[in-house]
Amino acid sequence: MNKKLTLLFLFLSIIVFAQKSTLFLIGDSTMANKENPDKNPEHGWGQVLPQFLTTGIEVQNHAMNGRSSKSFRTEGRWDKVEKQLKKGDFVVIQFGHNDQKIKDSTKFTNPYTQYRANLERYVNETRAKGATPILMTSIVRRNFTENGVLVDTHKEYPLVVRMVANDLKVPFVDMQLLTEQMEISYGPENSKKLHLHFTEGENPYYPKGKADDTHLSKLGAETVAKLALKDLKSLKIGLEKYIK
Repeated sequence: MNKKLTLLFLFLSIIVFAQKSTLFLIGDSTMANKENPDKNPEHGWGQVLPQFLTTGIEVQNHAMNGRSSKSFRTEGRWDKVEKQLKKGDFVVIQFGHNDQKIKDSTKFTNPYTQYRANLERYVNETRAKGATPILMTSIVRRNFTENGVLVDTHKEYPLVVRMVANDLKVPFVDMQLLTEQMEISYGPENSKKLHLHFTEGENPYYPKGKADDTHLSKLGAETVAKLALKDLKSLKIGLEKYIK
């Protein structure tokens, strides 16, 4: 009898484990995992996300440096995600930085045509597997004028994300707005802490110094992750129960 109960318990445990939801992240370098996290000052916001979630959900960060909504698919990266998708899973979709690269035909997309079509396809294929797509606009670059005005660099791309989210009724987080507010609250000088600003010899990882206003420091990544989760929680799509 005890053996039967043990086997039943194991069987039920396997079922529960198999049904554990997964949060998939697809996007670019601002979201991606970075090598040597103990030494490398650069962090993607998706890299630090798991620390703010419970163990009730698995996180798979498939975001990769330099990828656009186009190249992420053509390189077969989406195939790896799509094959795993099941009911109860979530997919955060955040592209735009590299879709702007007009000199690179492998990455560039016209915002109103190919970029939009790519986003719609990710959404529809996610839904076809019973999973929940979540669209996000790109995070802003630290791009202040000499007068302290933060200037947008993404042009039409965030607008198209909003349009697709509205037209297809997709859960949406406006990371452009949230990170714009973040940069402004820190100010032109203090916001350098959110990114990668080092003078020569200041940091052993960048011995010649660094001035990067696109990618995030650990502080920047954690701040952006918290902003994303706050809005994700308010969407009430089932993900909120896994947020600490």
